[in-house]
Amino acid sequence: MAKAKKTEEKINLDSILFKCRDILRAARNSGSFFEKRDMMLTLVFLRFIGEKFEDGVKKLRQNLIAQGLDPDDEEIFAAFFDDATFTDGTYNLPVEARWSTIINTPAPGLNVALDTALHSIATSSKQLKGCFVEGTFTTRNLAANDIKKIVDEVNKISHKAFGEEKDLIGRVYEYFLKEFAVNATKEEGEFYTPHDVVQLIAAMIEPFDGTLYDPCCGSGGMFVQSADLIKEKKGDISRINIYGQEKEPATYRLAKMNLALRGISHNLGEEADSTFTHDLHKGIYFDYIMANPPFNLKGWYDENLKNDSRWQDYTTPPESNANYAWILHMLSHLRANKGVAGFLLANGALGDSDTVEIRKKLIEKDKVEAIIILPRELFITTDISVTLWILNENKEGGEYHGRKLRNREDEILFMDLRTWTENPVKNANKKKVELIDTQIKKAADIYHAWQSEGTDGANYAVPELYRSVNKDTIKGQNWSLVPSKYIEFIDHDLDIDFNVEMSRIQAEMRNVLAQEKQSQKMLEDAFRGIGYGIE
Repeated sequence: MAKAKKTEEKINLDSILFKCRDILRAARNSGSFFEKRDMMLTLVFLRFIGEKFEDGVKKLRQNLIAQGLDPDDEEIFAAFFDDATFTDGTYNLPVEARWSTIINTPAPGLNVALDTALHSIATSSKQLKGCFVEGTFTTRNLAANDIKKIVDEVNKISHKAFGEEKDLIGRVYEYFLKEFAVNATKEEGEFYTPHDVVQLIAAMIEPFDGTLYDPCCGSGGMFVQSADLIKEKKGDISRINIYGQEKEPATYRLAKMNLALRGISHNLGEEADSTFTHDLHKGIYFDYIMANPPFNLKGWYDENLKNDSRWQDYTTPPESNANYAWILHMLSHLRANKGVAGFLLANGALGDSDTVEIRKKLIEKDKVEAIIILPRELFITTDISVTLWILNENKEGGEYHGRKLRNREDEILFMDLRTWTENPVKNANKKKVELIDTQIKKAADIYHAWQSEGTDGANYAVPELYRSVNKDTIKGQNWSLVPSKYIEFIDHDLDIDFNVEMSRIQAEMRNVLAQEKQSQKMLEDAFRGIGYGIE
């Protein structure tokens, strides 16, 4: 009898994290959702920074051999490896901080070894200091068997195996938000922006040089994913300077960790703090802004913000909701006559009655360039409908990234992508879709064609997809930015020939009745036959 072939289990990121999650759930002293998440993210950080160091050493050895030098010679080793310098963002790690040291540590000593690694990194690298909480593992003090199991699982997470991940730290972050969502409150801003949404924003505003800012940068995913796109388009991440701010200390550390892991130069300020009450980049103006602020954030207001300069030319945003506070904050940081911002807000911001005056002034001052409603199912961690806003400080036209733009003053482009749901994400816990590259390109092409010379804005429209609208039309709708008020909706029922349709329905009904009569006659004949046989 032939032996059945053993099915090899496919290693994927979710299966590894699922095992780690179950270990942490069952483990004694594993802590809260945030402590479990941060412990896992710190381990993934140590794993990846350690692997990058090992790759850097291997590459350095190969370069020395290519130059005819012996890397194992004591003098050569001392000169090149004792204090190795790497040019690609790889960090030189002390022996106790290397992953090879951690993975070979016996289980009873792992908690101490991990915290020793963190302390060593914090004291030897100014850039990496502040990326994590020292004492994380000895404070939790997981049982030797539990911490060993988790470290062994994390050891499987290699950039060689998961190189396709655009933002691996962000993916781990998203996973734990999703799996422990019962403790991740939406008002705390615990949202991870999917890669396809970041790609859409970047494709629209093209942040390929100059300065890029995110006032609520979360885990830094916008920056990491944008950096990947910049490399794909231009190949030189050094052409853009990154600035950000984050309120939550744990998420601030996560962003620093994420950016350091990728070797991305950044300025997130010296501390975690509220963008509204303590703007760490006050007085700095940026070429690009990309953001996904917490939707409908409450509790943002402080009495000291009443006469804040950011809304001096408008009115103070409602205390009950921070949506327009985010808009005016970002607008205050856009470079004059040049800056472009692409950010996400809940759909309610398009027509809130208590923000009409601010919205009116934004439109009158010609700050709004495009409003794009997105498919509802793009996000895992929220069911709120979402809109992409684009603000532009230069709608007069001119050169922009090799394109000649026309004057778009007093025009706004509306797009409705809610029907773009034909690409479901497999194995998701809830209904989720994604925008694929061809869809992202199509949306960006619609926007860029509208901007370009030769386009007639007055007649730029496709029913149920997009339409360019002038300021007077929007004024007639009481300054609403709800796309459905402007994009033509086709009543498909009008295309129906009702006489033909009724004839078809009546024919079908006659057919059904005839079949029912035939079935009834066959049953009656059968029963009569049975009765005759009995007699």
